Amino acid sequence: MTDAQADDPATAPSPPNQAQAAPAKFGTFTGVFTPTLLTILGVIMYVRLGWVVGNAGLYGAFLVLLLALGISAATALSLSSIATNTRLGAGGPFALISRALGLEVGGSIGVPLYLSRPLGVAMYIFGFREGWLWIFPDHPALSVDLAVFGVLFGLAYVSANLAFRVQYLIMAIIVASLVSILLAPAVWQEPLSPTYWGAYPGFPEEGFQGVDFWVVFAVFFPATTGILAGANMSGDLKDPRRAIPQGTLWAIGLSTVIYFVLAYYAALMAPPEELVSNYNVLIDGALWPPAVLAGLLGATFSSALAGAVGGPRILMAMGQRGLLPQSDWLARTKGGEPRNAITVTAVLTLAALMVRDLNAIASLVTMFFLITYFAINLILLIESSLGLVSFRPTLRVPRLVPLLGAVGCVFVMFIISPTFGLIAVGLVVAIYVWILRKGLQQDGVEDVRSGIFGAMAEWAAAQVTEMPSGEQRAWKPNFLVPVEDTDELRGEFLFIHDMCHPEGSVKLMGLSHDRDQDVLRREILALSDSFRAKGLFSTWCVVNDVGFTNGVIHGLQALQSAFFRPNTLYLRVPDLKDRYDEFKEVIIQAHETGVGVVLLGRHPKSGMGQLKEINVWVRPARSGWGTQDAFEHNNLNLILLMGYRLMVRWQANMRLITVIGDESERPQAEAFLADLLDLARIPKPADSLVLVGGFQACLASAPRSDIDILGLQQEPDFDFVAGAVELTRSTCLFVMDSGRESALV
Repeated sequence: MTDAQADDPATAPSPPNQAQAAPAKFGTFTGVFTPTLLTILGVIMYVRLGWVVGNAGLYGAFLVLLLALGISAATALSLSSIATNTRLGAGGPFALISRALGLEVGGSIGVPLYLSRPLGVAMYIFGFREGWLWIFPDHPALSVDLAVFGVLFGLAYVSANLAFRVQYLIMAIIVASLVSILLAPAVWQEPLSPTYWGAYPGFPEEGFQGVDFWVVFAVFFPATTGILAGANMSGDLKDPRRAIPQGTLWAIGLSTVIYFVLAYYAALMAPPEELVSNYNVLIDGALWPPAVLAGLLGATFSSALAGAVGGPRILMAMGQRGLLPQSDWLARTKGGEPRNAITVTAVLTLAALMVRDLNAIASLVTMFFLITYFAINLILLIESSLGLVSFRPTLRVPRLVPLLGAVGCVFVMFIISPTFGLIAVGLVVAIYVWILRKGLQQDGVEDVRSGIFGAMAEWAAAQVTEMPSGEQRAWKPNFLVPVEDTDELRGEFLFIHDMCHPEGSVKLMGLSHDRDQDVLRREILALSDSFRAKGLFSTWCVVNDVGFTNGVIHGLQALQSAFFRPNTLYLRVPDLKDRYDEFKEVIIQAHETGVGVVLLGRHPKSGMGQLKEINVWVRPARSGWGTQDAFEHNNLNLILLMGYRLMVRWQANMRLITVIGDESERPQAEAFLADLLDLARIPKPADSLVLVGGFQACLASAPRSDIDILGLQQEPDFDFVAGAVELTRSTCLFVMDSGRESALV
């Protein structure tokens, strides 16, 4: 496409090979919405919601629902925002936590979270059995448990697709049960006047004297711990980045409406004394009680089925990461199903069934969910606070949301059971230490822990004037700017600030070979102070009595051993042709030391224009229109990152442009550009454009911009660089990847 974008070695990190990913199976409705909704609409809705209303009163019950569902909704928003910022693989919350906080933290939470699945399945089986024995009291309890166990894991073992088809039937049964409740004769014929408040301190003293408000809250809260049912299927979704937010949030929204409506109906059906003493008020008062009883059985069965299908996928994902004994065996799949992990989950569930009573550890299971919720909220709070360019979720939520979610989780843990809360935290810490001692390798899985430590180090560095750092996931522009003439830098001051602010940094390196050292030192210091005054961290130094080439090369080499090191060399196109060779030598050395390069060609008349239009020129690899090869060879990482930063900073329009030689290539080229925008998560108003013809002719005929961003070869053709500025009639920025940045993380 262009000489300025000639091939460079594959130094950039390879993007994920989507062709090798496991075939996607489920969409939003089947894979996320249905299991999440059915898990939330569980047994507590049918047999405890009336009790909640009886104890707390109608308004008190609304307050309980608002607090409990509010914490779950905050966590769901955090989960959704994170899901839109990453290509989440198998493992659901385990994968999410591991990607953000590291394998040790992910495993320490993932192991107990997984163990809560077979325990939870066993408890749901017990709940199903209680409803079944209400209809058939003569059936042996153990036989009912084993029969339900066999059906559950038979469905899970055959395929998740079959299990989800069964959930359609269960959803129909639950809908029928809800209709039967909504048509309750007592509500439509002789509704009672609701009791609005329980008799609690500080509440109006008109209500029924029931149990403590927070006891009511603790009884109800487990009903809301089903929001991860869809996320557990992340590895089996067609598009988890879209399916998890949409399915989870719709499920929570609909279930919230259902809970509030049913609470209102319960208040109209019976007085508080009956609501508290009779757990079956909603069943007895329904138009057709057998439909509600069927819904109760369906709710417990569907919750158990979600655990039987989702739990093994967490176990499989942990096996893939080598966290557990026999990890290779656990990670195997057959026909796309984690059959070995399903077998282990079935064995653990059967062992739990043999205990015959899991009430003693029911609170512990809830604690594991709460710890997971806390971690999800914490991840979003951290990532949104660090200001990393890699954090570009398409669903953004205010920081107050994850903060309230995290605080709420801790609060609920100690409201429900301080003892089990401490036990759960202690178990998580013990597993963390065990995994840490195993010394597992991350195998390329990136996390934001380095970003957290980097932020702490930057704060300290700002106090002692040391240099900051970054890496792929925590990448941010840390510029090394050689300065021979401070007047030139003054003219580019705002542009450099825009590319680096707020989380980047600038290292000014004065070269005093033909200037008075003291004067240059004062001017460099003044410029560094100006960057700091505008909120950009800046340090400076002056290298004495060396030429441009040696000064920059020695600076690059020396700074690579620093704890915080620059990752991008900022240069401007030389005015004199006799300096081309020394600039080439500097750019080659920057590539060899793993430092990216941005080369500014400022238009002598238009300058930066109106800061409203950005043209970003990209091209495919020579092998075809695949995005992976293009990222490996064509400097796309830094091109897209620089374009995105300027688009956001200037609030400008960004246009992704590629050039083809023949009109027949247009469909492939348009698909290529659309894939780049999607993979790099570049939001609107960014768009794309395909031009036909020779590259230089297209440079001249392209829509006018304020800056054009192009790739830079390792040995740049400066005649072409200068010509590009003339052809585009705008300032041009030529960039070369270092291999340490990525537009895909």
